[in-house]
Amino acid sequence: MTVLPADGLSLAADFPDPSHDQWQSLVEGVLRKSGKDVTGTAAEEALSTELGDGLTARPLYTSDDTSADPGFPGFAPFVRGGRATGNTVAGWDVRQHHALPDPVRLNEALLGDLENGVTSLWLAVGGPGGVPVSGLARSLDGVYLDLAPVVLDAGDALDPAVRALLALHETRGVAKEAVRGSLGADPLGWTARTGTEPDLTAALHWAQVCRHEYPGLRALTVDALPYHEAGGSAAEELGLSLATGVAYLRALTAAGLSAEEACRQLEFRYAATADQFLTIAKLRAARRLWARVAEVCGARAAGAQHQHAVTSSVMMTRRDPWVNMLRTTLACLGAGVGGADSVTVLPFDHALGLPDAFARRIARNTSTILMEESHLARVIDPAGGSWYVERLTDELATAAWSFFQEVERAGGQAAALRSGMVGERIAATWAARSRDLARRKEPVTGVSEFPNLDERSVEREPAPAVPSAGGLPKVRRDEAFETLRARSDRHLAATGSRPKVFLAALGPAAVHTARASFAANLFRAGGFEPVHEPASVDASTAAGAFTVGGAAIACLCSSDALYAEQADAVAGELRSAGAEQVFLAGRPGEYPGVDTYVFAGCDVVAVLSSALDRMGVA
Repeated sequence: MTVLPADGLSLAADFPDPSHDQWQSLVEGVLRKSGKDVTGTAAEEALSTELGDGLTARPLYTSDDTSADPGFPGFAPFVRGGRATGNTVAGWDVRQHHALPDPVRLNEALLGDLENGVTSLWLAVGGPGGVPVSGLARSLDGVYLDLAPVVLDAGDALDPAVRALLALHETRGVAKEAVRGSLGADPLGWTARTGTEPDLTAALHWAQVCRHEYPGLRALTVDALPYHEAGGSAAEELGLSLATGVAYLRALTAAGLSAEEACRQLEFRYAATADQFLTIAKLRAARRLWARVAEVCGARAAGAQHQHAVTSSVMMTRRDPWVNMLRTTLACLGAGVGGADSVTVLPFDHALGLPDAFARRIARNTSTILMEESHLARVIDPAGGSWYVERLTDELATAAWSFFQEVERAGGQAAALRSGMVGERIAATWAARSRDLARRKEPVTGVSEFPNLDERSVEREPAPAVPSAGGLPKVRRDEAFETLRARSDRHLAATGSRPKVFLAALGPAAVHTARASFAANLFRAGGFEPVHEPASVDASTAAGAFTVGGAAIACLCSSDALYAEQADAVAGELRSAGAEQVFLAGRPGEYPGVDTYVFAGCDVVAVLSSALDRMGVA
C-alpha cells in the first residue's frame, strides 16, 4: 500500500523505475501507429539522427553509456574547462570582429562596441577587407590598450601589423607585461585560405619576442575556421586543428622554445554552430585531445587549450536574415556552455555585406544577455554529467583523433594541404552534406523551409571585394536555394511576376490540405509563387482554373485514393490547358499524365532547377 504524503501528492520514489525494454516497447507502439512496424533495436534506430563523422545521436541515453573520465575543471585532460573556476569570475571574453578599411569608421565602431560590452577586439589588418597598417593607430585612437586586448587578423601583412601594434602600445606607455591579446600568426591557416606555401619565419620570430618580452601575449593562432568554412565536419575541423597545432609545436621547439613555452604561444579558434550539443562536445573534445598532445610532448602543465569560438558563417543565410539571430544565439550558447574562453558572435547581416550598428549591437548583446540575464557563465561546465554530452564528446574525440592520425601519416598538415588531401576530404564531406541540404534532410528555416517570397530585402553596404584565392573554397548552407531564388528575382524584375505553380487540389480540404501545404512550401523554396484558387478542382474545372491562374506548371495535391481515381484525368486536362510540366505531391506511382513527383526526401534543388529550365527562367 502506497502511503501518500500529507499534501496528498505522490513522490517520485513511489513509482517503479521503468526499464529500457519497457521504454522500447512503448516506442514500438508509437511507431506502429505511424505506419512503421519495427521492433527491438530497430525501433530505437528509427528515432536516431545521423550527425556525420560516423556519429549518431540516439533518442535515449542512460548511465550505461559510459565514456572516458572527463576529470575536474582546470585539471588534465581539461574536458571540463581549462580553468578551475571556468568563466564564473567575469564570464567569457566578448570578442567582436571588425573588417573595415576606413580607419575613421573603424574607430567609431570599435569605441561603440567597447562602450557597450565588448571586452576584446579582433581586427582585420591589411588586404582588401582590412584596415591599412598605416591606419592602425588612427583606428585605435581612444582605445585603452591596457584594458582592451587586441587580436590581429593580418594574413601576409603580419610582420608590419605586429610592429605597428607593439609600437602603439609602447607609445601609449603600456607596460610589456600588461599587453594582452594575440598576434594571430597562422601561416598554415593562411596556406589553407590562399594556396600559398607556408612561411613560418615571421611567426617564429614573434613567438620568441612574446616569450621573452610579452608574457601575456600569444603569437600564434590555430585557426580551424578555413576547414569549417570549406564544408568540413566537426571531426575534420578538430583533426586539422590538432595537426596544425602539432606542426607549430615542432617548429617552435626547434626554434628553441620548450614544449610548455610553445603551448602557451597558441590560441585555438573553432566554429560554433546552431547545433548546440555538437558545439559543446566539440569544444570539450578539443581540450581533451590537445591535453593528450601536450602530455605526450612533456608539457602536461601547459595542456589547457585556450579557445576562441566564432559563430559559423556557413549557417548564415541571405534570405530572411533575421533568423540568423536565432542561429547565432544557439551557437553562442553552445560556445559558452562548452567552455570557450572568447566568443565572437557574427552580426545577423554578415552574409549581406558590412554590418550596420544595429546588427553589431544585437551580436554583442547576445553574449551579454546569456551571461548577465541567463547567468550561463555562473555554472562551471553545465553540460558535464549529461550522458549524451559525455558520450558525444568521447565519440567525437575518437573520430577526430583518427583523422589527425591520417594527416600525420600523410606527412603532417603542410604536406596534407599541399597534396590536396585536405581539400579532397572536405569536398567529399560537403558533397554529402549538400545532398542532405538539397533533399531538405537538413532544413534551413526561411530558405528551404518556410520561405517568405514577400519578405523585404535587407540591403547593406557591400563588403570590400576579396580576390579569389587558390586555397580552400568558402561554402554556405543556402547556396543552392539562393541560386534558385536569384533566378526567380530576375524573372520578377523582367516580367513583373514570379514563376507560378498551380496547385490542383483534389477533393475536400481535409484530404488535400497536408499535401497542398507541403507542395506550396517546397515550391516557394525555389522562388515559385503557388496559385491555389479555387481551393479544389476536378477534371471538369482544372483547365479553366489553371488558365486563370497564369501559371506555367501545375502540381496535383490530394490523397493516394483520390490520385488513383482522378490524377490521370486532371493531369490530362492541365496539359491540354498549356501546363508545361505536371507534378504530383506524393511518392512516385503509375500515373502516365504526371511528369515529376515531389515528396519528403526528394532532391528539391534538382526538381526546381529543372522546372525553371523548362520555363526558360535564366
